[in-house]
Amino acid sequence: MSADTDASHGLPLPLPAGKHDLLAAQAIVAAGYPAVQAQLPALLTWMQDINWPVARVLAPFLASIGKPLAPPLAQVFESNDAIWTCNVLTYLVSACPPLAIALEPQLSRLAARPTQAERDEGVDDIARQILATLPARR
Repeated sequence: MSADTDASHGLPLPLPAGKHDLLAAQAIVAAGYPAVQAQLPALLTWMQDINWPVARVLAPFLASIGKPLAPPLAQVFESNDAIWTCNVLTYLVSACPPLAIALEPQLSRLAARPTQAERDEGVDDIARQILATLPARR
């Protein structure tokens, strides 16, 4: 059964089997959102290393999802993986203003109270840069 057939029957699409599994990544992108909604946390794991070819395919797609990506991203911020947090801020959150607005409380925490690991990766600076692009709240 092809990935497209799986999606048309409501079954989860196969996740990439490895960092070079571009066919699976492209099938996920082709299926679109909300077809992959249940798989968002698993898809975000591919953002742990932006140098993986699969990450480069998935990043623009994940960023395009917008606000619905906020809950699984909040889990990434709680993971204590500063590099992963840096990647999702750089390649997903900064590319999608509605997502940044939805994550404003988490961005504020990252900017004001980063862990040492987050500070070492520059997460606090990236969070401040993203916050500076948000519309002022009245």
